Amino acid sequence: MLNDLFAHQAQTASFPGRPTELRAHKNTNQRIQLISGNLVDNSSSVSCGVSARVFDKGMYGFASVAALDAANVAKVMKTAADNAVFLGNKASSKLGELAPLLPGDEAVRHQEKFVAQKLLSDFAKELDSYIAEKYKNLAGRSVMINLLNMEKLLLASNGGEAPIVRSHSLLPRAIVMVGLTAKSAGGAPITLSEALADFKFFTDAFKNPADLHSGIDDLYERVMKKSEGVYCKAGKHQVIIGPSVTGMLAHEAVGHTVEADLVLGGSISGRFMDKQVASELVTMVDFANIKEDGERAHCPIDIDDEGTIAKDALLIDKGILRSYMHNRASAKKLGYEPTGNARAYLFSDEPLIRMRNTAILPGKSKLNDLIASVDDGYYLVKTGNGQADGTSEFMFSITEGYEIKNGKIGSAIKDTTVSGVAFDMLKTVDMVSDDMLWRMSGMCGKKQPIPTANGGPALRCHVNLGGR
Repeated sequence: MLNDLFAHQAQTASFPGRPTELRAHKNTNQRIQLISGNLVDNSSSVSCGVSARVFDKGMYGFASVAALDAANVAKVMKTAADNAVFLGNKASSKLGELAPLLPGDEAVRHQEKFVAQKLLSDFAKELDSYIAEKYKNLAGRSVMINLLNMEKLLLASNGGEAPIVRSHSLLPRAIVMVGLTAKSAGGAPITLSEALADFKFFTDAFKNPADLHSGIDDLYERVMKKSEGVYCKAGKHQVIIGPSVTGMLAHEAVGHTVEADLVLGGSISGRFMDKQVASELVTMVDFANIKEDGERAHCPIDIDDEGTIAKDALLIDKGILRSYMHNRASAKKLGYEPTGNARAYLFSDEPLIRMRNTAILPGKSKLNDLIASVDDGYYLVKTGNGQADGTSEFMFSITEGYEIKNGKIGSAIKDTTVSGVAFDMLKTVDMVSDDMLWRMSGMCGKKQPIPTANGGPALRCHVNLGGR
């Protein structure tokens, strides 16, 4: 545990008389991957070190080192302070001031649970054997297990002799992904995958490979339908966006536009505060640590990597843009309270404004009623890769979808794309389902990767689809 390695040195470190953060940080990664029964990846790695940030003359100075001893703690503190002075004397554009920290103390919630690579390998091989023996007509199969534990011990100060925030957290995440490949009538390979993920230790999230068999059976039925799929018609259509796609939209096409550092950099959301950006049926929140149902959030952040006590960011309230996600600098500059969105992936990374648990909230309609209301359209179930920009314009791949004819689900469709401007598309939303689905397998890639969760209900709206 970092607490054992680092706490004493950190507690006795001499803090400069300026706002300072001192963070010990350990990431443990493990990965197993089988492709058609062949082991192609069996790896594990640990990244561990300490970093410091000092704020002086309107700028942050940063330094890090891959060590945890007292001498290196003192060294990174001094180097960060020197870097702040240097940048403050040279920079023509400065951050200004910081919102103050409030006292906080986050309890240790977990002890890291070691999982042997052999246990992961045996788990993956058992899943692979189940697929190979039951579904011999498949053209290919893959099983991947990916584990990440992020442990951080943070001390932060407003500028006094001693830190006022002490935070020790351990955030685990476990993913099991299964991919199945069938052949279409023309012989082309058709692939569909499903990721099961949770912010838990592997042995807590996945007890027995047999527990996943029913999900594999369902995935097989869906990939076989997709192998007989038809091309959708290009153009603008009335569609039902499934919860998984809604979560991606919330994160990629809207969420990034309301991160305050990107707002200050020119994001279109800077023009829309307190204006309508979506239908009044749309409310969107970035949850800190308790989600919409009162349960612990999937990616819980209690105190962020600047030492700010994390709180929810109500981004869109009944269609009106109400706030951004902030760190200490952006909050002070724009006149808001910090929301605790500053996060770093490695010990050598500076904290950036990042999402945590970003979701559009459920409505009052039943999913079956949404589908029944569409005479001629599509139900878009799963999305793969995609892109969006600061204008909220987006394009996502659709890896699973179905025709809707006379209010009933029809043929599966081949891979296609969905595109539009999120703030225009969300204004067309006229039905929102009352269910909720969270996605927890993605890594957000804003300058540095970070695990996040996103979610949402199904939406009825109009959007552009690609065709053949």
